[in-house]
Amino acid sequence: MITLLSDFGLQDAYVAVMRGVIASIAPGKPTCDLTHQIPPQDILAARFNLMMAYPHFPEGTVHLAVVDPGVGSNRRAIALQYPNGFLVGPDNGLLGDLFAAHLAPSITAVSLTNAQYWRVNRPSHTFHGRDIFAPAAAHLANGVPITALGDRIDLDTLVQPNLPPFRLVNSQSTAQRSRQYAGSLQYIDRFGNLISNIPGQAVSGQSWQVELKTAHRRIDFTGVKTYADVPIGSLCAVIGGHGWLEIACNCGSAAKALEGMAEVGTLLSLTFCD
Repeated sequence: MITLLSDFGLQDAYVAVMRGVIASIAPGKPTCDLTHQIPPQDILAARFNLMMAYPHFPEGTVHLAVVDPGVGSNRRAIALQYPNGFLVGPDNGLLGDLFAAHLAPSITAVSLTNAQYWRVNRPSHTFHGRDIFAPAAAHLANGVPITALGDRIDLDTLVQPNLPPFRLVNSQSTAQRSRQYAGSLQYIDRFGNLISNIPGQAVSGQSWQVELKTAHRRIDFTGVKTYADVPIGSLCAVIGGHGWLEIACNCGSAAKALEGMAEVGTLLSLTFCD
């Protein structure tokens, strides 16, 4: 199977062109659209949607992701092989941190430098999705070894997303309730949920709260299990189905309620309550 994700939308034929290239090289391989409604050039939105989706696909799936504002520049075109499948896309932060550090030994990364597996020897300067990425995905789906597509590269050279990372602040503490974590908002979904990069596992069954920090204000949100645990229209913090902590509004939009105060990159802290 080959999945496709892009910021191309559906008004134009760009997605169909990539599908046509894939079908020409790998006829009969099933395809699935993750989404083509990523906001234009929004690498972080593409990263989150890919990160949320790829673990749920069958072994051997090839995930093609094209959100590529640097197309035609010196940014690398890359492919990664992990134990259950492949990722193909630009090296611009979209793919750089999708795997935990302990998985690094099981991942192979290459730069797509072998023109034998491009659509044409001289690819367009503005449409690598058609000329480099889609062909690479199709060849991988056909069983071509990833190392045939180009030179190996080190994982630690991949471009990382432009996002304040999740981290343990007071690492000297051994008591769970005394620990404090810092993170940031990584994505806002269509419901207006403000999704952080703080993993739900960090909560570990404790009572907790999240503090949102802006230049002029700090707001606390008590952690609950479901949206319905607070009155309709009220804000709360929950662990979303994607596994990350999010700030939400029961039957409403947290993004609208906090307009001007919260955006991707806004800092958060997680603390535990006695």
